[in-house]
Amino acid sequence: MPAIPAVKGTRDFYPEAMALRNWLYEKVRLVSRAFGYTEYEAPYLERLELYAAKAGEELVQEQAYVFKDRGGDLIALRPELTLSLARMIAARSRALPRPIRWWSFGPIWRYERPQKGRSREFFQWNIDLLGVESPEADAEIAAVAVALFRAVGLGPDKIRLLVNNRRVAEARYASIGIGPGQMPSALRLVDRRDKLSEADWRAYGVELGFSEPTLEGLVEVLTDRDAWKASDELRAFFEAASDLGVSEYLDFEPLIVRGLDYYTGTVFEARDIDGRFRAILGGGRYDNLVADVGGDRIPGVGFAMGDVTFGLLLEQAGVEPKRMDPPAQVLVCPIDEPASREALRTASRLRAAGVQVEWYPLPDRLPRQLKYADRQGIPLAVILGSREIEAGSAAVKDLRTGQQTQVPLAEIEGRLIEQLERLDPASC
Repeated sequence: MPAIPAVKGTRDFYPEAMALRNWLYEKVRLVSRAFGYTEYEAPYLERLELYAAKAGEELVQEQAYVFKDRGGDLIALRPELTLSLARMIAARSRALPRPIRWWSFGPIWRYERPQKGRSREFFQWNIDLLGVESPEADAEIAAVAVALFRAVGLGPDKIRLLVNNRRVAEARYASIGIGPGQMPSALRLVDRRDKLSEADWRAYGVELGFSEPTLEGLVEVLTDRDAWKASDELRAFFEAASDLGVSEYLDFEPLIVRGLDYYTGTVFEARDIDGRFRAILGGGRYDNLVADVGGDRIPGVGFAMGDVTFGLLLEQAGVEPKRMDPPAQVLVCPIDEPASREALRTASRLRAAGVQVEWYPLPDRLPRQLKYADRQGIPLAVILGSREIEAGSAAVKDLRTGQQTQVPLAEIEGRLIEQLERLDPASC
């Protein structure tokens, strides 16, 4: 029988991939907590109606995994998290203290064409600040993103945070004759500007109902890099970003409008400096979303970052961690049958003392056991045979240096803990 393949667009997390995912989660957790954010989680399943009104036509009709449950309700595997957050906030909007600083790291599903940097199931960091309506709040969220870039070794020569403002953009579009009824289409068109060729982009604009003169005017708007200077909101944002020490990562970019319908103010995306990848993260201000799903009006700002593209950027930039923590600090090695039970007892005593211990399950030739420990990155081996047991001792071998010493079994816990404390953390 042939092997059953994984579902298209999903990933198997073998231990090395799982270690990288946990490493990224830990970086995200530390950065989020450094700014005072609290971790939360939302259901993986949501009613489709939650997304239908505010997420945008493309997300609902083309990208969401949708099915009918046995009660007849249309259910979606969550294709994004901000609307789940808004629903949760709306349910307790009057009880939650302001400001609300929440973050999450969990799976998201989108039915897209799998390709490099894009899968149908991925993990996403969401971080949001609600209850504060100010450019300074927007700048704090930008600073959180920059803090992660710095934490993983991505400097401003590798990644930039590109910033625009929906209100500023819509005012500029109105100045060239785009009316309120055409504004959603204009935003969709601008969002596709760097995803299509020039000819295809103009053809898409005509398909949406825009004339050639309007498209020419839109091109002029999208190349004006100084438009932010006329906006009090954007000037205040960049001043606050300077105070937070992150200006070197930020650029004004008129092409950034974000594809989701619920954004209302400042929006941003992170892009690699070489332009090899799609957006690394994206987000912005959404002041009406909580009210739209049934709560009080609570302004918010936040972003989401997927792990797939970010992981590719880390690899390309040469900052992906090369060595993960080993599964254990010590391997207990029984080298003959009489040592098997003592090996179990020794492993148990060491675990009770707080040592991470792996036990080699069958007596085997010592070189094979030590080779296994080396491949796993385990730094110390406790070697037990019938001779050692008769002598009431064990051989402790440092696999990095090759040094081996005899240690009384009665002292094994304390001696191993001392030796582990002397190890160079970078070497194990």
